[in-house]
Amino acid sequence: MPTTTPEHDKRVAELTFSSVYPHYVAKVEKKGRTKEELHEVIAWLTGFNDKQIQKQIDDEVTFKEFFKRAKLNPKAKLITGVICGYRVEEIETPLTRKARYLDKLVDELAKGKKMEKILRAG
Repeated sequence: MPTTTPEHDKRVAELTFSSVYPHYVAKVEKKGRTKEELHEVIAWLTGFNDKQIQKQIDDEVTFKEFFKRAKLNPKAKLITGVICGYRVEEIETPLTRKARYLDKLVDELAKGKKMEKILRAG
């Protein structure tokens, strides 16, 4: 599978979290999961609490800034698999990999995976 292109990485870096967030909410709710569960997943990955997640939305931060502010969970490297046509663990650009980690977690939540599995417990 191809690694990401500089153009792709630039697009990801410039995307605002606030523009993607409603899609995350819609995706998980459509599959019977909750916004609270989504926040739990985001908090696990980034260290942000509900108030801090809302601040990222209000500040309209880009993914570049979002992940600069985040304290990435050390277990994030356990997130593997394919998302958006890319194998997460093979993405070379750190920022794009972090954004895809988030996409992958949201995807797992929407697919009905158990929270312990999503949060790489154990």
